[in-house]
Amino acid sequence: MARTEYGIQMYSLRDITGDNLKGALETVAKQGYKYIEFAGFFGNSAEDVKAWLDEYGLICSGTHTGIDPITEANLEETIKYHQTIGCKNLIVPGADWSTEEKMNYNIDVMNKAAPILKEAGITLGYHNHSHEFLPTSYGKYLHKEIEERCPEVEFELDTFWVFNAGLDPVAEMERLKNRVRVIHLKDGIPSGDGSHGAQGKSVGEGKAPIKAVREKALELGVLMVIESEGLQPTGTEEVERCIKYLRTLD
Repeated sequence: MARTEYGIQMYSLRDITGDNLKGALETVAKQGYKYIEFAGFFGNSAEDVKAWLDEYGLICSGTHTGIDPITEANLEETIKYHQTIGCKNLIVPGADWSTEEKMNYNIDVMNKAAPILKEAGITLGYHNHSHEFLPTSYGKYLHKEIEERCPEVEFELDTFWVFNAGLDPVAEMERLKNRVRVIHLKDGIPSGDGSHGAQGKSVGEGKAPIKAVREKALELGVLMVIESEGLQPTGTEEVERCIKYLRTLD
């Protein structure tokens, strides 16, 4: 049976990426990760990042890039960086949704950016936390708003945050399967109320339905990107536990 290839969200190694992104990439390559999802570049040039990816046999599957870099003033520069590193997925990792005005602004920015990114060979996606599935103070369900109002935006389902919101992540993967090409395979202990008081754990050490989510991802043919937020005792050690556990499922 072929070995399943996994990605890693580099936020999981945020204790070292800021000072040594190259070393962090080397570390995850040696651990057996194949795909890289960046959470910032820390002043490193696109040319250097691409050279490191090539050196370690890695592929950039996506980036977490905020709303500001995809506004009209910054989009050209953002596209150039992504094209240089060979990245075809730009994923907004959340935004300020605190008011209805800000919600409308974020949706407008994404709707304007999506076709321009598409023309450049880059797909725009959105990464959820739990609150997008819960009602806002102004009575909106943010994920529903994005689903209905941003037809060109895909979704990177963070399956733990879906689980933390009280939903079945496997059912959400099925419901949104036509707009999901990558998920976060993540584990933890839910907060109990959908809040961000949840406790992050290495994959296989929490309460999320990891095996069921993994099987669904394999069925749908979507990439699984590991994100582990605990830094216990370091990011390097935590993500190594994740890949070791996942290898037992092959």
